[in-house]
Amino acid sequence: MAKHVFVTGGVVSGLGKGITASSLGRLLKNSGLNVYMQKFDPYLNVDPGTMSPYQHGEVYVTDDGGETDLDLGHYERFINVNLSKKSSVSAGKIYLEVIDAERRGDWEGKTVQVIPHITDQIKTKIYAMDQEPNIDVIITEIGGTVGDIEAQAFIEALRQVRMEKGRNNVLFLHVGLVPYINASKEYKTKPIQHSIKELLSLGIQPDILVTRSVTPTGPEIKQKISLFGNVPVANVIEAIDVDSIYKVPLAMYEQNLHQIVIDQLELSAKATDMTRWKEFVQDIDNSKEEVEITFVGKYIEMPDAYLSVIEALKMAAWNFKRKLVIKWVQADDLTPQNYKTKLKDSKGILVPGGFGNRGVEGMMLAARYARETNIPYLGICLGMQIAAIEIARNVLNYDHANSTEFNETTAYPVFDFIEGIDRKASGGTLRLGKMTTKLKPHSKTAHLYGKTAIDERHRHRYEFNNQYREDFETKAGVVFAGVYDETKANLVEVMELPQNDFFIGAQFHPEFTSRPNRPNPLFKGFIEAIIKQETKPKLKEKTHA
Repeated sequence: MAKHVFVTGGVVSGLGKGITASSLGRLLKNSGLNVYMQKFDPYLNVDPGTMSPYQHGEVYVTDDGGETDLDLGHYERFINVNLSKKSSVSAGKIYLEVIDAERRGDWEGKTVQVIPHITDQIKTKIYAMDQEPNIDVIITEIGGTVGDIEAQAFIEALRQVRMEKGRNNVLFLHVGLVPYINASKEYKTKPIQHSIKELLSLGIQPDILVTRSVTPTGPEIKQKISLFGNVPVANVIEAIDVDSIYKVPLAMYEQNLHQIVIDQLELSAKATDMTRWKEFVQDIDNSKEEVEITFVGKYIEMPDAYLSVIEALKMAAWNFKRKLVIKWVQADDLTPQNYKTKLKDSKGILVPGGFGNRGVEGMMLAARYARETNIPYLGICLGMQIAAIEIARNVLNYDHANSTEFNETTAYPVFDFIEGIDRKASGGTLRLGKMTTKLKPHSKTAHLYGKTAIDERHRHRYEFNNQYREDFETKAGVVFAGVYDETKANLVEVMELPQNDFFIGAQFHPEFTSRPNRPNPLFKGFIEAIIKQETKPKLKEKTHA
């Protein structure tokens, strides 16, 4: 039976509960334990799939098609385990399931209440992985902040789990802010004290306290927090600001966090070996020379909207001992009059995914500039689609070619709805999750991956219209290097321009499978192409394919 670690947060949100949970997961995994992770979010959306990127950052997609919180990306990157839909639970999902059960008559006429019905449903999610023989520890992060009214049912469910399973099977880790008051030049513990008091009032005594601060707070502050938090001083773990989130596991390793958890939960573990992780962090520190990419997006005011893409780029850059520098360009700002000026110093151009027509004309200008000047280009999902539409317009002369997402009446619908997709409902109606792409053996993409069949994750509802495929191949020189289900749907997954040094568009999202020490091949190839072009003279603009 699996043991449980529950991670809560206090004082303010955004303290890094997800990184704390992920770091603990990495430490336990490197102690020979099998770790699984979950995120419980108190919001009433069923999942983040319909939420604006400005509200909640990126939507992370699991192998089985779950649209989840971005923290699951941190979990997977840190512990190198492919999670599932079970790892993402929202209050909306819990309430929907309970109400559906009530409508079916499952409660046999009983009054349906938060306690026990909602809390019991939460516990079913907690216990869902309990009996899996290959899982030793389940780490569950509770979103939001202790004291939030919408999170109270989750906290009550955790209290019940501890009561039912016992202290040697359940551990509570609480992350709280210790602010520094510049006027008095001192750290203040009162906020975290109140946070602990709030947790105690809900029936939970934390076993470990993780204190978030700008710099080390010192032994006196730790002693004070220990005293008022009712935990041993050794169980007060400092999490100070660092220049890379990947250094957090090492900082917590030095403070023996993993051993505290192993001892309390009576886990059978081996000596914790962080050698490879230390080597990875050393690569980060040794990456002094810069590599720059131009990132043309529509949500750039909210970088978390592109979190996995950014992390994938960083990992690829570190692979070449380079430090990533991103030049952010708002797609809306690019016009036919200024795009050459704004992009003229670009070393490589990346256009990421997105929904809606805002900014797509600017993205097309970026793709055109990369194509005509032989600047390395990587288009992801929407970035592939706009590259194809740009070629249709400016090489094949399809007047006003477009996707029906942006113009339903276009005479040249280069992209259209996937057959069978619900055109009305938004939530969960996309093509989602891991699917196999067959690659052409001699394509650049096959060369980068080193194989001709790859598994990548998807999140989209528009596909390339195959009625235009022959013209793209014979008249524009496009190579459709990857397809899905070539005997039936024959959906385009990868397009390349072999006449360019690096011009690749992928319908899937390769960022979701990048890992420390193992960057996704498309990102690795993109960064390598930029580095190779650093000593190569830039071509003058072309006005044809």
